[in-house]
Amino acid sequence: MRPARPGRRSFGSQLVLLVAAVTAVVVLLLTILVQVVLARSTTRSLDTVLRDRAQVVVGSVSTDRDGRVVVPDARLDAGVAVYDSTGRLAAGSVPTSQAATYADLSTVTARTYVDRPGSDESRVLAQPFDTGAGGSGVVVVTERLAPYERAERQALLVCVGAGLLMVALAAGLAAWVSHRALAPVAAMTAAADDWSEHDLTHRFDLGPDRNEIAALGRTLDRLLERVATAIRSEQRLTSELAHELRTPLAAIQANADLALLHRDLGTDVQECLEEIAVSTRRMGTTIESLLELARSESTQALGASCLLRDAVDDALSAIGADGVSVTIDPATRVLLPHALAVRAMSPVLENAHRLAGRVVVTVAASRPGFVDLLVDDDGPGIAPGDREAVFEPGHTQDHRHGAGAGLGLALSRRVARSMGGDVRVVDGPLATRVSVTLPTP
Repeated sequence: MRPARPGRRSFGSQLVLLVAAVTAVVVLLLTILVQVVLARSTTRSLDTVLRDRAQVVVGSVSTDRDGRVVVPDARLDAGVAVYDSTGRLAAGSVPTSQAATYADLSTVTARTYVDRPGSDESRVLAQPFDTGAGGSGVVVVTERLAPYERAERQALLVCVGAGLLMVALAAGLAAWVSHRALAPVAAMTAAADDWSEHDLTHRFDLGPDRNEIAALGRTLDRLLERVATAIRSEQRLTSELAHELRTPLAAIQANADLALLHRDLGTDVQECLEEIAVSTRRMGTTIESLLELARSESTQALGASCLLRDAVDDALSAIGADGVSVTIDPATRVLLPHALAVRAMSPVLENAHRLAGRVVVTVAASRPGFVDLLVDDDGPGIAPGDREAVFEPGHTQDHRHGAGAGLGLALSRRVARSMGGDVRVVDGPLATRVSVTLPTP
């Protein structure tokens, strides 16, 4: 799967984060629910223990001849105190830290529970009683909460650990499922990118619509077929128009050249003929570029290549550019036929030579499988807002005589992009830098 762009998460990572977040929320709610239920259950169990202890003591209480409350010592555990009807301690012992609480509960008339916070946190029960002999009093018992709270903390740790494990497992499962489910989409994306740069004749051909991925593949196949048909129609139309225009242009060029051979021409007539000759040659170059572009699909399929330095030298020779500094490794090759490479570079080199006094041509590494031809010049430069406009057909930076119709850079970019490359205006050391990106073998 292709990496996501900086600042943007892939669909798979978004799905994993969503599953992890939902699982974490569910685990948190379950943990809270478990703790609430466990706390209530602990309280009920603790109250049951206190009542049972109190009932054991109450069942053993009796009165002597003087009406005093008597309790066997065997029933008096630690923290158990028995008070008579006047609130006097009749049996048992009172914990020193809970003396005030026991004193407050010694005269209650109904079952009462009290929670004591602090280092010896505990729960206290006061249970009134009546003996068969007419005696009465209150039994007070206590139970420390530490063992129960320790069990609650252990349960909480178990819930947290299990929750973290569940979140990790859910995220891992979501990552695995999303990777398996989206792997065909990633492969289709990579294949479509490659086909768009090299060959539109390939198809996914995933078979019947067994699932959404197969249906997407069939839809993309139909879309690719329509795109390929449109491109072939455009190339065929371009080729036919170019062929139709070459014959009358050749006739105009020949007649203009023949007329210029006459020595008795007036100055105005000679200038008009020279302008006709220059314009027809420029139109001829444009037509040749269109023809080469129309053939680019077949030439690319053949894998034709050429030496970049030779193509640059021929382009400079064709435009009559002298004094251009060229620094290119003679062994550097580009995956274009020689004529098409010259067509791609000629408009860029011609503009730089016409508008500037110093032109420097170098080569820099580009993305894998491509090379950047950098053309720097000290001309008037191109404003940042015009960096894309100069590649629009009909746009020209120089409106002087003989500057052309502004088709050169548009054709140059179109030729480069037809081979998977590009032509862009970028920042450079001089006033203007144009980068021509071309494929390499």
